[in-house]
Amino acid sequence: MVPKYMETLQTWCSTNLDLGPSERLANLLLVEGLTDLQQRQHDFVQIEVTHEARHIFKKIPLEKLFLPLSKFSIPPRILVTAGVAGIGKSTLVKLFVHTWAKGEIGKDFEFVLPLTFRELNTYDRLSAERLIRLASPYITESSFLSVAASRTLLILDGLDEFKTPLDFSDTIICTDLLKEIQVDCLITNIIRGHLLRGVCVWITSRPTAASQIPGGLVDRMTEIQGFGDAEIQDFLDRLFVDNRSLSDSVRDHLKTNKSLYTLCAVPSFCCVCGTSVGYVLKGTDRSPDALALPKTLSEIYSHYFKMVLCGDGQDKQKETPRIEQAVNNNSKKTMNCLGRLAFYSLIKRKHVFYEQDMKTYGVDLSSLHISLCNRLLLKEETPLSSMYYFPHLTFQEFLAATYYYASAKRALFDLFVESGMSWPKLGFLNHFKNAVHRSLQSEDGHLDIFVRFLAGLLSPQVNKVLSDWLLVKDEHQGYQSQVAGVLQGLLAVDQAVSCRTVNLVRCLHEIQKVEMAGHLEEALKNESLAGKLTPANCSVLAYLLQTSEACSEEANLSSCLNYQTFQSLLSQLLYCSNLRLDNNQFKDGAMDLLASVLSGKDCQIQKISLAENQIGNKGTKALARSLMVNRSLLALDLQNNAIKEDGTKSLAEALVNNHTLMTLHLQKTCVGPQGSKRLSEALKKNWGLKELIVSSNCIGDVGAAALAEGLTGNHTLLTLDLRENSISKEGASEIARALRANRTLRNLDLAANLLHDEGAQAIALALKENQALASLHLQWNFLQSQAAKALGQALKYNQSLTTLDLQENAIGDEGLAALASALKVNSTLTALYLQVAMVGNSGAKALAGALATNQSLATLDLRGNAIGVEGAKAMASALKLNRALRRLNLQENSLGLDGGICIATALSVSHALTYINLQGNNIGESGAKVIADTIRANAPDCIVEI
Repeated sequence: MVPKYMETLQTWCSTNLDLGPSERLANLLLVEGLTDLQQRQHDFVQIEVTHEARHIFKKIPLEKLFLPLSKFSIPPRILVTAGVAGIGKSTLVKLFVHTWAKGEIGKDFEFVLPLTFRELNTYDRLSAERLIRLASPYITESSFLSVAASRTLLILDGLDEFKTPLDFSDTIICTDLLKEIQVDCLITNIIRGHLLRGVCVWITSRPTAASQIPGGLVDRMTEIQGFGDAEIQDFLDRLFVDNRSLSDSVRDHLKTNKSLYTLCAVPSFCCVCGTSVGYVLKGTDRSPDALALPKTLSEIYSHYFKMVLCGDGQDKQKETPRIEQAVNNNSKKTMNCLGRLAFYSLIKRKHVFYEQDMKTYGVDLSSLHISLCNRLLLKEETPLSSMYYFPHLTFQEFLAATYYYASAKRALFDLFVESGMSWPKLGFLNHFKNAVHRSLQSEDGHLDIFVRFLAGLLSPQVNKVLSDWLLVKDEHQGYQSQVAGVLQGLLAVDQAVSCRTVNLVRCLHEIQKVEMAGHLEEALKNESLAGKLTPANCSVLAYLLQTSEACSEEANLSSCLNYQTFQSLLSQLLYCSNLRLDNNQFKDGAMDLLASVLSGKDCQIQKISLAENQIGNKGTKALARSLMVNRSLLALDLQNNAIKEDGTKSLAEALVNNHTLMTLHLQKTCVGPQGSKRLSEALKKNWGLKELIVSSNCIGDVGAAALAEGLTGNHTLLTLDLRENSISKEGASEIARALRANRTLRNLDLAANLLHDEGAQAIALALKENQALASLHLQWNFLQSQAAKALGQALKYNQSLTTLDLQENAIGDEGLAALASALKVNSTLTALYLQVAMVGNSGAKALAGALATNQSLATLDLRGNAIGVEGAKAMASALKLNRALRRLNLQENSLGLDGGICIATALSVSHALTYINLQGNNIGESGAKVIADTIRANAPDCIVEI
């Protein structure tokens, strides 16, 4: 039995096993469950709205899919792998079975029994025993008990193609392995564990169908990833393996069209899209008009269908009809019948057809020529019957749209009512309105792409491609403007923006009516959206958030929203990865709305800025509650809001539980000393936060001491900003104590405080021990030479500090001399900021002496001092020897023309500078040109500001 069993498996999975770039199938995304978006929206909509900001899910290798995730857990019994149509679910199953049969994976399983729900559709009743034998006909009745008791994997592929919805609420319990019951009832009993309890069950499905299975019954939920950039490129290279330049041209075109390129994450669509664009690019013998590359979904499919109808793009056999033969009444009739089958099956959510379905809709299978059979309608044989299905859901939707388009011109009654009479509906426009209204009423958007294709058939470009094939030449001209008016009228209704209304904007795009989107995109780029967000424009804005390059990196909706527009857009904003909502006068009520979004499974927001609003304690508490459950947010900016100590307390409590948030900006939020204490307690328990900005909050020494205590016990924070907080030497001493214990903090900003020399000396002493801090900002702290001397001593020992900012402190020549002495031995400092530091020529000479030997300092800022001509001469001598310095700022240093010439002469030979600033030195216009030309002579890319 075993050899025949293995042979059966190899035969089963050998069909269509050309995997292409299958790296994405090696790792599945381990997810906690299906989101509302996945359960309620069309597959393409799922891809379109989540492409920029997907959750960073944990990945699980395929070989570990069925194993316990820890030593404390048991192997999962019921597994569900979800993925949109065409993403590769069946390919994944075949890959697993093929690899298992070779003994390379799933070695714990003695038997792997694969079945498709398409096969199960041919049976009304089955027993568990017959189900097992269907998967492997060589398993006899006597060996069945062995299979049921062994470690066995039962694979059920394609739940979305099952003819009967699974009902777990009213299922008759069956525990008899030999009793035949309805197939749907059999499946639910297996999932519930009433039958085949010891068998592991792996189900694949589109997300909308997978939602039929209650989450509590699923032990492990995974999701298939789509193509990334590299995989799209690899796929196109394989598609055009003999023509690499064509592959590059196709990819370049798709990258200029964000909407199409986004959908190329789905392998099946990538194939259709790449094939269509390549087909057009190769059509050098066609007219220039026809060579316009497809830019919309409808144009992609119109070219693909024309290619198929012509029999192009494949090896032609002698019996393949030529173009003239294909365009005949019989061919048109066949396509019309296929369209009717596609349309009425789409309404019924039916995607697998049988010979009786073909007869019902008049599809003459013998009339389908080879190209149509191979590329539009696939056939699968089962022991009981033959099954037919379209290669991808979009094929069915496009054919359904062509049927509806043709029928709507002459139909007297509602086309959605297949049998029986309905109220009269005369004229194409009324039928189009009816289709759109039906689409808007659909909760899961299963008619969205159908309506998008229906609108797209009115596009001039599509009409050119399909004229005399599926469309009448120039017929669209009488409908296009009217349909655009209908769509715009529906958008103007005051309603919350949804995926349905956004689809209306996409319909306008399909018929090339893009004026509304164009005007709003310009306003978005210019940050002039204020006052322009009408109900229609809100839907257009939601569309732009998904498609516009202006929103790719950041969706900037600052200074343009009010509570009403924010509420209207809310359901669409959760799909933006980086969202700026600054200066919108948002109050606590708006934060209640936002918190509801951040708490949802669908939330894809990774960064959100709410600066310059009117958020208070209550609104902050709402945000904090959402952070307790949110797992997508990485950065939150609340600067310049009145969150105060109570609001800070709420955020701190959230940080104890939330370990995803990495950046928190709280500058100018009235945190105060008590708020700092709360943050300190959170820092001791939080291991996710990397950056905490608490500047301008009047925390004083008490707050500084509290945060220092938290820093002592924290091992993840990298950046702490405490500038402008009235911290004196006492607070600095506490921070210094923390620096001796902390080993992770990289950036510390204490600018604009009251440290004086004593505070800086305490920090300097800590730097002798701390070997983690890389950046220290002490600007404007009333420091003098003693502070600089202490820091100079520290730099002789410290091997981690790369940036030191001492600008606007009176360190003078004596202080700079101490720093210069350190630079002779320090090899890690790369940036030193000394602007307005009361430095004269003697300090400059000391620094120049250090630069002659220092090989690490790359940035030096001395602007606003008085080094004069003598200092310039000394610096010039150093520049002849130094090859490390890249950026030098000598602005406003009383260099004069002579000093400038000295610097230029030193740089007239080879140098390493990429930027130098000599402005404000009374050099004069003519001298400035000579100096600039001299410096650039051997370094033409060097930026000279003079």
